[in-house]
Amino acid sequence: MIFETVVSMIAKQLKVDPATITAESRLVEDLKADSANVMVMIMDMEDNFNITIEDDAINTLKTVGDVVKYIEAHQ
Repeated sequence: MIFETVVSMIAKQLKVDPATITAESRLVEDLKADSANVMVMIMDMEDNFNITIEDDAINTLKTVGDVVKYIEAHQ
């Protein structure tokens, strides 16, 4: 459930086909997210999942799977 929601949010923000997004997809290298995209996604995910993503954790979130694991661990 979390994975599907995260994929949907990323696909909408980056205007990519959700079917092309996997847990191994890298946000910057594969999905072409820039720092502004990442910040918007972080804020959307914080609102959607009612969590706070710490600033120092943002740099560790390299793949879609990293984002999902972080959300699962902090809900």
